[in-house]
Amino acid sequence: MTVVADSSPLITLAKIGHLELLNRLYQTIMITPQVFDEVVVRGAGLTGSTEIAACKWIEVKAIENVAALADAQKRFALGVGEISAIVLGQEANARLVLIDEIKARKVAREYGLAVLGCVGILEDAFRLHALPDLAQAYGQLVSAGAYIDRKILENSLMSLNLAPM
Repeated sequence: MTVVADSSPLITLAKIGHLELLNRLYQTIMITPQVFDEVVVRGAGLTGSTEIAACKWIEVKAIENVAALADAQKRFALGVGEISAIVLGQEANARLVLIDEIKARKVAREYGLAVLGCVGILEDAFRLHALPDLAQAYGQLVSAGAYIDRKILENSLMSLNLAPM
């Protein structure tokens, strides 16, 4: 299964100590050099940079059609990491693209890609018994300053018949 990630799910999951869930759920994650640069090179010293650089299961793969990347970046006015993840997702026929930002998720869907963010990743991990306490993980998201509406978290817990946060 091919899964491509933007920087935000990687950084957010690293912040809350659950980066390894990506390996447990998907085995290998592909990122673009642009995402690697954003997280590891320019993000050196920030949360997640060291952890992500050390992950053997994260594969850096360049986009083949650089013109498509430039065109999409102008057309959608997204960050280079987001749009490169979307273009790579399309090129690699990815089963899933991991993106948190709402506008980027919409664009990915326009490209015909399935999209999942941190909440969906954590839900999947809980359903597969890779995460024992979903409410605790959501609390960690909130404490880490993730930009996620608390109602989304509460609705997620309710849909899984779990106690609210």
